[in-house]
Amino acid sequence: MHTDTSPTLLITGGAGFIGSHLAAELLQHGYRVRILDNLAPRVHGPERQRPGHLDGRAEVFVGDIRDPHRLHEALEGVDSVIHLAAVVGGRQSMYQIEKYMSVNTTGTAVLLEALLDHPIRRLIVASSSAIYGEGLYCSYNGTIYPKIRRSPAQVEKGDWEPRSPDGEVIYPLPTPETKEASPLSIYAVSKYDQEEMCRMIGESYGIPTVILRLFSVYGPHQGYANPYSGMLTEYASRLLQDKPVRLFEDGYQQRDFVSVYDAARAFRLALETPSAGGETFNIGSGRPATFRTVADRLAAITRRQDLAPIVMGTCRVGDIRHCIADISRAREVLGYEPEVPLEAGLLELVAGVKAEIAERRKVPAPLEIPKPSRLPV
Repeated sequence: MHTDTSPTLLITGGAGFIGSHLAAELLQHGYRVRILDNLAPRVHGPERQRPGHLDGRAEVFVGDIRDPHRLHEALEGVDSVIHLAAVVGGRQSMYQIEKYMSVNTTGTAVLLEALLDHPIRRLIVASSSAIYGEGLYCSYNGTIYPKIRRSPAQVEKGDWEPRSPDGEVIYPLPTPETKEASPLSIYAVSKYDQEEMCRMIGESYGIPTVILRLFSVYGPHQGYANPYSGMLTEYASRLLQDKPVRLFEDGYQQRDFVSVYDAARAFRLALETPSAGGETFNIGSGRPATFRTVADRLAAITRRQDLAPIVMGTCRVGDIRHCIADISRAREVLGYEPEVPLEAGLLELVAGVKAEIAERRKVPAPLEIPKPSRLPV
């Protein structure tokens, strides 16, 4: 329980999926939590109500990250800021360009200007593994390829695996923070903008800044609206409603799925570790899994093994093939260690989705299919 002398933290975007779990984590460890969130109808419904699962002890300011007046109000008496406010998802960003750059890039600029008038102890920024584009790769003979991208012609013909300049299939490696950024979507560009702006202003004005590059975070209360971040929720929901999972490409894309509980703890560790200031950390599980593997596990948990997945054979614009986190730096500096195994995390995810379906009879948003006539593959 916090006291009158407990530090007050502002979480921008704190009523969202990760933010609500982070608020609970911080409140449990004695912090006062204030949230600035616009309660977007796409996430929170047309009534824009405070989510019922958000801890009642969290103070909520309803407002847009781009509104300087509301931001200054929210920053009064704040010790540190955790910046989560953003629109997320790769494919949507490729046709909602202004929206993504306005909220993610301009919104961060407005926040940083406000911080010049409100000195804080620490700024923690939620970035994304999307900035890497494809992860790190190597060939069978050990040659390392730090910057690879699949051509539209390659994926158009269903040749999914990245290749070397000589046409050789190459293999994914754990990706360290030192890998050069190679964003493949407007969303990824906007997250890289956030990183660079926060790093620059932090160094210039003496604000210790920590950047956390989150990999594929999943868990309870993850929204259906975004088919990028909510893919596992989409899978569980379809299976529970006797519908087969739909897999993009061939389903063998590798991702690093990390529980939202582990991600929330990583933010707290970044806040409490003095040596983390000025550093960038990957936050993942450190263990790769394919979408097929996860779909199979969810089918077993929901007892829908009879529903064979539909392999779409299409690629979403802005998507990558493989990216796995090297979390050794977070282990060394933050003392971060993933605690939620994938199987346990999926069990809780299914339980949460099942409860939501029973309570609200909620149907997931339809999975977006690329439209080659409008967008490149």
